[in-house]
Amino acid sequence: MQKPVKRGNAWRITVRYNGQRHTATRDTAQECEQWAAKKLLELQSSPQSEEKPKIHISFHSLLDQYYNEVGKTMKSAKFIAQQLKSLRKTWGPIADDSIHDLTPVKVKQWRDKRLKTVKPGTVIRQMGLYSSVFDHARKELFLTKENPFKEISKPPAPPARNQRISTEDELKILKGLDYEWGKIPTQPRHYVAWAFLFALETAMRKSEILSIHNEHIFADFVKLKETKNGTSRDVPLTARAKELIALLPSDVSDTRMVPHSYNSFRLLWERNLRRVGLARTIHFHDTRHEAITRFVHQYKLPVEILAKITGHKTISILVNTYYNPTASEIAKMLEVA
Repeated sequence: MQKPVKRGNAWRITVRYNGQRHTATRDTAQECEQWAAKKLLELQSSPQSEEKPKIHISFHSLLDQYYNEVGKTMKSAKFIAQQLKSLRKTWGPIADDSIHDLTPVKVKQWRDKRLKTVKPGTVIRQMGLYSSVFDHARKELFLTKENPFKEISKPPAPPARNQRISTEDELKILKGLDYEWGKIPTQPRHYVAWAFLFALETAMRKSEILSIHNEHIFADFVKLKETKNGTSRDVPLTARAKELIALLPSDVSDTRMVPHSYNSFRLLWERNLRRVGLARTIHFHDTRHEAITRFVHQYKLPVEILAKITGHKTISILVNTYYNPTASEIAKMLEVA
């Protein structure tokens, strides 16, 4: 029996018995405790109905079923498939144990051991997936009444990146890809450099840039049919972004704006970062931080307009995570003010 918890002007208490939760809301904590004591006595004294036998399915089989029924159609399908493939390596014998044997204690032990080999962000993402799998088993498959992953705290989230891209870094990246502003892209590496510059002008994600076809390009904006948030978005083009689009060859048979698969783009990008000594410093997604900060400084855009451009649903994430002015830049703004 849990202690009463205050909810607004009332109190709420939960009694757990035989894997089931019973809750009540009362005006005072004392009334909650009285109800809980009476409820617990009632449950303990009532004849127990015969419970249905548990259906035993292994953790691995459950994740496999989740992937085939739900996961393969999700944006995170690749990640889910990777976790399914590596589950036995990640969890050891527990992967083939019944889901009813996976207790919060075992989850905590796994979490603490896992944190010694991977970053907290990885553990957070994995625990989020496993929790969704057990919710699916509980709500849709009726295989269990418990979700052990909801009983254990996730690791603290790592601090958000605030890496900017300096002019020096920008030039290094372009030089490594044999590209400069105004050059018509003709080779695969040129298109990687072009996409890098386009990202700095639009604050678009790499996946969004790679999804654009000629039919999505208009005079002063590009249309993203589907984004990370699951919605479409129109991204306005700056003058420099329009200049970049004008450089693209118009006589190619490939209708993609950037003729690269996600993997081929990634390989060229990462090889170039190693070549120019920025592999441990710059991520492509840092262009989004840089572009958003430039939008504020150069165009003085109000935050609600900026959110329309970037697609952020939560303004606080846009302001606190992606807008990264340096102290010197803030000082200059104060001088102007």
